[in-house]
Amino acid sequence: MPRPKKCRRVCDFPRTLTFFPEGGKSGERVVILTVDEYEVIRLIDKEGLSQEQCGELMGVARTTAQQIYAAARKKLADALVDGLPLRIEGGDYQLCNGDGPPCRCNGCYKQKLNQQYARSKGETVMRIAVTYENGSIFQHFGHTEQFKVYDVEDGKVLSSQVVDTNGSGHGALAGVLSALRADALICGGIGGGAQAALAQAGIKLYGGVSGSADETVNALLAGTLRFDSAVHCDHHDHEHGGEPHACGDHGCGHHSCG
Repeated sequence: MPRPKKCRRVCDFPRTLTFFPEGGKSGERVVILTVDEYEVIRLIDKEGLSQEQCGELMGVARTTAQQIYAAARKKLADALVDGLPLRIEGGDYQLCNGDGPPCRCNGCYKQKLNQQYARSKGETVMRIAVTYENGSIFQHFGHTEQFKVYDVEDGKVLSSQVVDTNGSGHGALAGVLSALRADALICGGIGGGAQAALAQAGIKLYGGVSGSADETVNALLAGTLRFDSAVHCDHHDHEHGGEPHACGDHGCGHHSCG
């Protein structure tokens, strides 16, 4: 039996997830750089750390960091030389959500990184996240595989992008949204524990919503969105006497609750 992969600790989500060559054609092969590969490039090539230091910060051996680095550099070379689109998504990683030891990337703590990320989106920009699947709002917050994230200013959507949650569980998803600097979440059903985590993170919840993700965001901006302020998802709590339970982050994006 192969040895299970060890979680690669990632300090924060990349700020930009997709890159397109000028004059590129639709339908071209897209180079996928995983989030942990991005983190290795950031730590070694941008921050100037050694492979050993990179491995220590990501919680893996130096040889593993070396292998990830080699694979990432090959993908970057393919994208640059062949003029291919590049997208950052997926991988075997665990996002730093403040629950573990302090994040020491480049001598910073997670709070400093979050403040830096918040500044990057601008003080007047509102960031709205939606549980997402095939253009629609996914109805079970704790099992959503993607968020669609909208940046809004002056009542208009400036940009949007789809973010992979990497299979994170209920509790970890609130950490993902916090790391993304989301100001609001639109979703279907959501358990009490996740609601409490969102409230603690200062993320406004619009639950009990269904339909098109894009149309729902437009309705929110127009002030016509119908949502349930008392939304609840029995799936999360029915085996625990109605009490929220810690079934969030059980490892590298694998949910093993219930």
